[in-house]
Amino acid sequence: MGKSFDVIPPNVLEALCRALGEIPEGLSGADINKYLADCGINNPNPEMTKWKRLYNAFSHKQYNKRNSNDILKFVQVAIHPSRFVRFGSEYFISIIDSLNPSLSFIGLKYCNDGKFRSNNISRTIDDAQKRANTLYDKLKSREVHEAIYRYCKPELLQSNYFHAVFETTKGVAERIRGLSLLDTDGANLINEVFSSKTPILIVNNFTTETDVSEHRGFANLLIGFFGMFRNTTAHAPKVQWEMSEQDALEIMTIASLCHRKLDKAHKIR
Repeated sequence: MGKSFDVIPPNVLEALCRALGEIPEGLSGADINKYLADCGINNPNPEMTKWKRLYNAFSHKQYNKRNSNDILKFVQVAIHPSRFVRFGSEYFISIIDSLNPSLSFIGLKYCNDGKFRSNNISRTIDDAQKRANTLYDKLKSREVHEAIYRYCKPELLQSNYFHAVFETTKGVAERIRGLSLLDTDGANLINEVFSSKTPILIVNNFTTETDVSEHRGFANLLIGFFGMFRNTTAHAPKVQWEMSEQDALEIMTIASLCHRKLDKAHKIR
């Protein structure tokens, strides 16, 4: 860690230590003792509860060194992604989300790749909680289709909105190709698969005028979806394509609707 990080204020340090001490699985008392030693941090009170042990050890270390580098190194070693593979990615993300509200008060964010990145400094509890509510969590609360996570989970976990949307739109196209056994793309794919006269896939009984109208509407929705979001993200540089969290949520919710309609698709030729 080349950069020297400022001493962490006592109240923020306590909150961080409490979050580390309350991790239910994957960071035992023995683990804490080991990783303190690995990071060159003296452990003056090994008999104390986990969070108090950490707080005393961290306080002494940063007081002597006049920076918090070894504390941040401890987090990277003890909460490294490789240590939590057996628990699954959702559990690991829940741990990160428990640490980041505290870290946001010192302008840092711990990411799912085991690295710290700069973050806007929180001034209030609302600020900290807002940053803890990741795109992934918000999509979970909306109960979006599971295919969304299958196609773009790594990007979601990094809150990388631009690439999350790009992978989401590609995922819809890939699913249509898988169902239809065609290898075309974009509007050409949709026009052939959801043709009004000789469709390959239908999403209803395709017998009444209402059925056919819905079928056409779904095809038009897909064409518009790809034209507005997939083609744009595919050709425009990221720096020229602004993407807010709210934008990503709305786009990925549309993608979820498309996947739910595809759940009902029947191949008829």
